[in-house]
Amino acid sequence: MQWRADIASLVFALPQHSAICAVHRGAFRTLLGREPEPSACIGYFERHEDAFRAAARDKIRRKRIPLGTNLHLTSRDIARKLLEADQIEGGERP
Repeated sequence: MQWRADIASLVFALPQHSAICAVHRGAFRTLLGREPEPSACIGYFERHEDAFRAAARDKIRRKRIPLGTNLHLTSRDIARKLLEADQIEGGERP
């Protein structure tokens, strides 16, 4: 995982898909509720990495993204997985 200043995005590898996934600073702005610094984006990713990876897997499956094709996640993609994780942890089904 790394911050790419040239595209104002956090990027992380998806080895099982042979691709890279990007999350733009704007998505983090929505998730964090403020204009984030790159370090805040990295910290958020580190705290919720499982949700980011689950969101990427879900988007690949839902959109039928071909193997080796890079993709990006929106705040909605990530929030959906965070909500599911909260519901499962709280004993509810997604």
